[in-house]
Amino acid sequence: MSFKSALISPSELQDTLTKDENVILLDCTIDKVGQSLKDAKLALLPNSLFFDIEGKFSDHSSKLPHTLVTEQVFEKEVQALGINQNSTVVLYDRWGVYSSPRAWWMFKVMGFDQVYILNGGVPAWKNNNYKLTDNYKENHQNGNFKARFQENLFADKEYILAHYKSAETTIFDARSKGRFIGLVAEPRKGLNGGHIPHSKNLPFEELLSDIYYKEIDELKQHFDQSKATGDEYIFSCGSGVTASILAFAAYISGHTTIRVYDGSWSEWGKEELNLPIEK
Repeated sequence: MSFKSALISPSELQDTLTKDENVILLDCTIDKVGQSLKDAKLALLPNSLFFDIEGKFSDHSSKLPHTLVTEQVFEKEVQALGINQNSTVVLYDRWGVYSSPRAWWMFKVMGFDQVYILNGGVPAWKNNNYKLTDNYKENHQNGNFKARFQENLFADKEYILAHYKSAETTIFDARSKGRFIGLVAEPRKGLNGGHIPHSKNLPFEELLSDIYYKEIDELKQHFDQSKATGDEYIFSCGSGVTASILAFAAYISGHTTIRVYDGSWSEWGKEELNLPIEK
């Protein structure tokens, strides 16, 4: 089955769960910079599995945070979650909307299309008075998921260097305005302030209304008002997480020529790399 949109409401999900046993629920929660849910009581949708972005789904051989794992590693770890090629995967996080779009992009860049985001995550589910649990489901059978890396959804440093001056490409930066213009220090050490030349600042919070994504028409307005010069949108942030909030918003607004810069400012801003920077 499939939903009408990649962004689904709690009521849509609840209705589907009563009819379709092939839906797999993944909690994709990670900590925010300076904020953690590690000491909070675990609140999950029933029968959820944990999609471990910072653990199993980040390349720890990289010096950058949250770096995408290889096609082979992604396939192995997703199979271990019992996910099949015909599964329907619904992603959520315990903040509302924060890290679930990063997981969405990871599935998309690995060639899987039946993947959806629960708008508002656990707080929205709770607001609807639907049942919550404090335990993850255990999976005992591997799925047959196959990863097929989609290069057209991915950007690295070399791709940015080759395209940041192009009128055919628009780079959006999801960080705050203060970080974008270099007036607020970066939370990670060893990084310059500023932004990739010619990029546009679109702080990810502007696309959200509290715990939810804004309505589609409002999301479209944000991108229309940006005066993008090209059909291809590349999204960057601090470490590739909130960039994915923008990427997903663009996608559900009808703009499908998108890439996420995986290294983002954690790479581009490195003092020793001496890459082109504007402030």
